[in-house]
Amino acid sequence: MRRSAAGILALALAACAVGPDYQRPEAAVSAAYKEAVGWKAAEPRDEASRGNWWEIFGDPKLSALIESIDMSNQNVLLAEARFRQAQALAAQSRAALFPTLDANASITRSRSPTGVVGERSVALNSSWEIDLWGRLRRALESSAASAQASAADLAAARLSAQAELASNYFQLRVLDAQKQLLGDTVTAFDKSLELTRNRYAAGVAAKVDVAQAETQLKSTLAQSIDTGVQRAQLEHAIAILIGKPPSELSIASVPLAVTMPRIPLGLPSELLERRPDVAAAERRAAAANAQIGVAKAAYFPSLMLSASGGFRSANAADLFTAPSRFWSIGPALAQSIFDAGLRRAQTEEAIAAYDATVAEYRQAVLAGFQEVEDNLAALRILEEEAKVQDEAVRAARESVALTTNQYKAGIVSYINERTAVGILGRRLVAAATLVKALGGGWDAAALARK
Repeated sequence: MRRSAAGILALALAACAVGPDYQRPEAAVSAAYKEAVGWKAAEPRDEASRGNWWEIFGDPKLSALIESIDMSNQNVLLAEARFRQAQALAAQSRAALFPTLDANASITRSRSPTGVVGERSVALNSSWEIDLWGRLRRALESSAASAQASAADLAAARLSAQAELASNYFQLRVLDAQKQLLGDTVTAFDKSLELTRNRYAAGVAAKVDVAQAETQLKSTLAQSIDTGVQRAQLEHAIAILIGKPPSELSIASVPLAVTMPRIPLGLPSELLERRPDVAAAERRAAAANAQIGVAKAAYFPSLMLSASGGFRSANAADLFTAPSRFWSIGPALAQSIFDAGLRRAQTEEAIAAYDATVAEYRQAVLAGFQEVEDNLAALRILEEEAKVQDEAVRAARESVALTTNQYKAGIVSYINERTAVGILGRRLVAAATLVKALGGGWDAAALARK
């Protein structure tokens, strides 16, 4: 018996796992970013300082809001719960590699033609599936990869919420700046209207000039009031992102003091490790690949080693005596002979599922490259536009100082300054989105491989 058990154990240790070993799928990766002309390549010291990436904008209020996301954002908490669930499933798969040990005690009485019979028993039972073909190991490989994918999903949910909050915050600050600009413009137009009315009363201005000055004043005042709608909605959106009812969050209006940061770039190939959504897609491909091995292992027989021992007696006084002792041990081999194509269909399903995850992984890579290129292009073009617009603002201010038609010149100045503020806001949003597209401060090395 000992030799038999030893032989089974040796066979188990020498067993191989059926199914294909995982290799990361090939994905199209460029040598450089198309839109990265003039951008600085990332250096190791740059990467080391990008954990709290939002700090590059130098806004304490923004930092405080983003740092509260982990504790209160419901999408992040949902992803965290699913990660813990995936970890527990991986632990269950790992437990299947080891023997189980159960204890039971029973008292039974039965009546038969020969009389009433009673029996008492106390026993320990153990069973162990010998993983001859690697089915259990492939299942563990799959669940471990799924847990890693869930960890990356958690990082992706966190990064998405951070970037969305930053984007909403910058848009809100731009509205504050435009509101201030509109207020200053209303004050200037009000003075122009008063001056025009006085000139009309003196007979040196036409009635149409008064009407035009009054129209521009009221129109600008209406625009000033209208900014409150979008600002309120952005404030509400920020409240939801940090897990608060909108009624519990108020963000005071302050001048727009955020400066454009310098965002270091890495190589396109690094995007596969820097973006959590790409890493999650790759880990799901690994999990699906392992499921092919699980399906193929069903073609081979399963071997179960079981053992039990304890005491059994009809008399309670004799239960724990030597004559009442019993034990059993032995292997059991099981093999499916006919299943009407079930195992073949399950294998084909596993292969198709793997092919689907490979396509999803490659699409995630392409989408990541697109997002980076989009925001690189946006930042480059908006920077050029900002320079031209700043020159237009300076020219408009000079026009106000020189022209005799103050309210008409004021219109031009206001339009140019509001456009300049809007461009700055778009640049800030593009910068935050670019950081998200580059993976923020995340790195796939954070995922435990097994």
